[in-house]
Amino acid sequence: MNRLDQYLEWAEQVHGHLCPGQILGVRMALYALELLGIEAPHGKDRKRLITFVEIDRCLSDAIMLVTGCRLGKRALKFRDFGKPAATFWDLQTGRAVRLLALESAKDRARELYPDICDPRQQQSLAYRHLPNQELFQVQWVRVQLPAEDLPGYRGAKVICARCGEPISFRREVWVQDGPVCRACAGEAYYQVEAIGDGPQGHASGPSEDHQP
Repeated sequence: MNRLDQYLEWAEQVHGHLCPGQILGVRMALYALELLGIEAPHGKDRKRLITFVEIDRCLSDAIMLVTGCRLGKRALKFRDFGKPAATFWDLQTGRAVRLLALESAKDRARELYPDICDPRQQQSLAYRHLPNQELFQVQWVRVQLPAEDLPGYRGAKVICARCGEPISFRREVWVQDGPVCRACAGEAYYQVEAIGDGPQGHASGPSEDHQP
């Protein structure tokens, strides 16, 4: 079994199915590692790489699998741009390469397999065999991150002046009454209905918005 087939087998097991996006993600990550000269992302080179993914779809799961970059290691960064793209940054050399999956690859899939009616089947076959140059646009880019966003950073926690919850990695927002978390600063993605355990996993008690 070649390297691509092995990763595709693992991707199917981890993701639950094998789709065109998974194949693109595996191909993209392998190509990026080749361009950067990183041979063993899970071994001796495992701390060299930070990866930025730009979409929360199947492609990103496959990239995580191949590179070994994960949120918990602070080596996987999500930028919600809605693009089938990722940037791979080699901390050892400082070089970074951004790959974008080309829409034209779908046209090539139709050309190669006109007898197949299902576009996903066309793409799944084509994406295994098309050369990298027909699958991806390559851009060499420059990436910078503050120290608090890098793996291994250790810093003091700050307590939110409003909700009292701890904040790590300098994510606090400074306002008139002191440092507050981003939820209290108006960026909350949730509303607090109650505090404490309740039946069926719901808290019991009055509702209140988590607002500053």
